[in-house]
Amino acid sequence: MRRTGELFTVFGRIGLLSFGGPAAQIALMHKELVEDRNWLTESQFLRALSFCMLLPGPEAMQLATYAGWRRQGNIGGLIAGCLFFVPGAIVILGLALAYGAYADLSVVQAAFAGIKATVVVIVINALRKVASKALKTNASYGIAVFSFVALFVLDLPYPLVIFLAALAGIWLPKVETIAVSEPAPYHPTHFFKVLGIGSLLWAAPVVVAWLLGASFLVDVGLYFSKLAVVTFGGAYAVLAYMTQTVVGDFGWLTTGEMIDALGLAETTPGPLILVTQFVAMLAGLSQGGIGTALLAGLLTLWVTFVPCFIWIFAGAPLIDWLEGQAKLQAALSGITAAVVGVIANLSLWFAMHVFFQNVVQAEVGPLRISSPDFVTVQWAVVALALLAGALILWRGFGIVSTLAITAGTALILSLVGML
Repeated sequence: MRRTGELFTVFGRIGLLSFGGPAAQIALMHKELVEDRNWLTESQFLRALSFCMLLPGPEAMQLATYAGWRRQGNIGGLIAGCLFFVPGAIVILGLALAYGAYADLSVVQAAFAGIKATVVVIVINALRKVASKALKTNASYGIAVFSFVALFVLDLPYPLVIFLAALAGIWLPKVETIAVSEPAPYHPTHFFKVLGIGSLLWAAPVVVAWLLGASFLVDVGLYFSKLAVVTFGGAYAVLAYMTQTVVGDFGWLTTGEMIDALGLAETTPGPLILVTQFVAMLAGLSQGGIGTALLAGLLTLWVTFVPCFIWIFAGAPLIDWLEGQAKLQAALSGITAAVVGVIANLSLWFAMHVFFQNVVQAEVGPLRISSPDFVTVQWAVVALALLAGALILWRGFGIVSTLAITAGTALILSLVGML
């Protein structure tokens, strides 16, 4: 019971504070699980993160599920995974209904500007800590730099970058000092058992909607189920595809509504893929009112997050098994080094979008370089980030108190017309 209570406390806190996308969420979990509580060693954390980045879906939520599973089996995984996204889902539910009624939540967005400014500081500090632990050799530094350039400058597909990093981990000497241990037992029957039971649970509500003749809900369930298995590299990787299909093919939302959906999802705790819940609820409001919106939102949450539990419960034992496989562990070491570059890319992308109103993508030959429009710098947000940096790094304030101060300051600045 004590362990269960600790899980609710720790992952409830993580779920409530997980603003800012995967980079910030990974940083928060590193602090809570590795630095503060020793629930995972540095090696276990990085190995698990590398594994989760190979899976479709939100890697931070899967990492939380793995940490809970390691702490208390499947029950622990369910508690940790649910607490990671449920707070954000509750916020999204309220925002979607309010948006459908008023379509103007500028005050909420202003308050969250302070939160996002604080998150920039948290991310940069955590990136420094993770890099110092994960990058031990010249080869690991090279892989990290390559992954950053490949994503930020070359705009290469995320799965390709991870695949090349795995190959580099095998071919390059001394990416990481590898101590091969006796392999932990892994039984393939466990994998197929979890996959089979999980798939039946995953499909059940869509089948029920089909039997009831609820064609809109069937479309929602099938579409977001497909999206759940192609979201490699996080939510940003599929936003363009989702916008095209939701706006162009289904006609559920307008382009402006999709932009608002992303903006509001970015201001809430939890994984950014919760934008799917917001989209489904807005579509449900237009199709049949509040009842349909609530059903569409719940169905979308189900088909989006159940696969995450399936991947972890089926594959988590593989992480321990990999430690006894020299070649596979070398590949995973390459991926671990690449993860630093991935987080750096996400961090820079996030910082640019927080500090500047407009970010443009310029094509220079084969290169596609994102850069901010410096004329649109938001000096008030920069000042909020400096305030957060002073509170956290200089005065030693905690995350919760800093978030409260910066959110309150941002709201005051907005009310007096300075934000």
